[in-house]
Amino acid sequence: MKNEKEIPVFKYHPNPLKTGVIEKRSTTCEVCGEKAEYIYVGPFYAIQEIEKICPWCIKNGKAAKKYNGEFQDAASCDKVDKDEYLDELIHRTPGYMGWQQEYWLSHCGDFCAFIGYVGWNEIKSFISELENDVEDLGYTVENIEKYLRINGHLQGYLFECLHCNKKRLYIDCA
Repeated sequence: MKNEKEIPVFKYHPNPLKTGVIEKRSTTCEVCGEKAEYIYVGPFYAIQEIEKICPWCIKNGKAAKKYNGEFQDAASCDKVDKDEYLDELIHRTPGYMGWQQEYWLSHCGDFCAFIGYVGWNEIKSFISELENDVEDLGYTVENIEKYLRINGHLQGYLFECLHCNKKRLYIDCA
């Protein structure tokens, strides 16, 4: 049985247990057939509905290859400098759960790491760093302060650049 000590590290989603897309739940992976203590519960886009994917089959690309699937819609991503970054994101990185369509942000020519779900309280101390994203999405800081809540009707998704540590924000409505 695969255990907690072996959970792979994902470059673009470093805390999938914290964000809730990987849960501690003993089951058998539909990809490799092995028992695992952890299972992926986030989005997976494939023709077949697959509900039991272990983190290891995400990391090594077996799940995406076996079911011709993706963990993130390639059309819903910022541009990056190298095709290999897109391949890693959509085929070997756990997605995150959005209200409508998840969107993955980039910076410095590479995808950012998804940090987690945020509301105003989680971002107010560094809102000035996020002002361009807020404006690009058509909001004002005042709107964000008033309405952005975790699991609220206006939900924030925080990303961080892997190269310069700049924070980025995506917002979705319920």
